[in-house]
Amino acid sequence: MRRWVRESMKTLHLYLLRQVMATLVVTVSVFAFVLLLGNVLKDVLDLLASPRTTAGLLFQALGLLIPFVLSFALPIGMLTASLLTFGRLSADQELTAIRAGGISLASAIVPVVALSLVLCGVCFWFIGDLGPRSRVAFKELRDSVLRSQATLSLGEGRYLELGSVTLYARKVDGDLLRDVRIFAFTNGVCYLDLFAPEAELRRDSNRFPTALSLRNFQGLVQMAGGWQGISAEERIEPIANFRSAKLDPPKLSEMSMRQLLDERTKRRAEKVDVTPIEVQIHRQAAFSFACLGFTLVGIPLGIRAHRRETNIGVAMALLLLLLYYSFIIVAQSLDTKPNWYPQYLLWIPNLLFQVAGVYLIRRADGRA
Repeated sequence: MRRWVRESMKTLHLYLLRQVMATLVVTVSVFAFVLLLGNVLKDVLDLLASPRTTAGLLFQALGLLIPFVLSFALPIGMLTASLLTFGRLSADQELTAIRAGGISLASAIVPVVALSLVLCGVCFWFIGDLGPRSRVAFKELRDSVLRSQATLSLGEGRYLELGSVTLYARKVDGDLLRDVRIFAFTNGVCYLDLFAPEAELRRDSNRFPTALSLRNFQGLVQMAGGWQGISAEERIEPIANFRSAKLDPPKLSEMSMRQLLDERTKRRAEKVDVTPIEVQIHRQAAFSFACLGFTLVGIPLGIRAHRRETNIGVAMALLLLLLYYSFIIVAQSLDTKPNWYPQYLLWIPNLLFQVAGVYLIRRADGRA
């Protein structure tokens, strides 16, 4: 008899686990696609506009964004999967059949809760390590493409307008330009006309182009008394409208957990307020446990909805997410006010969801 009960429980657990995982794959895929699309519109447009971007490079860039979006899609997907799966089981009277067999809801959902704990670990890895590293790698890839394309806009044998400067090069060979002509304007009037048989593109430490080094140049410049001839062996002509920017260090939101801990130690030694770093550390840790809280509250709410329509579950998921993220937004807005202890505010939604979830599950069992 006991063996039969164990086999029945094993079959039930596997069945529920398969149902949740099947829905989880779909929901995570949908939310990851939506989040990835948002990042594409925000960050990948520069790559798409670059003639140096190939299909392989584009897929590489998108692949680097996937770990970052998965750290957010996993908790959201687990919440939606719990709501949809147990809402369907309730609507189909399958949960009634389970209870009729003497199995409590708390016993039946053990593998689902175990799955959520596993996802907590996966989510922590994504949000605390792989996601930030992939995000930084994506930005480096994007900037390297933008840096390398600077001379591509200098088409051979055509004029290029760079704000108040017009540049012409008969031949372009990497950073080396030949038969260069530069016209500078002010208020639409030309005041400088330079020619150099050879010029070299100057770049800053991050490989962004900043100026042209003209060799053996000669030309005309508009002075008070009219045009005057000028010439020299070399002249550095800044081109302000070339894309020029420094690679900033990663923001706190883009740092891994190890980097945040190191930065906190450094700032403490410098006697600097570490509350913003504390907020990011606790945000990564707290959000990793969202999978558990979302699962515990999603199961009973899905049962209470008792509807087959998926739009009910999705609407409930969005409302719960709005509640959860409101605490994150408030905590981050208070990261400059250490007296408010905003880092601990991030744990309140986890606590609320877990306590409410356990209460609602026990209540559902009590009604059985």
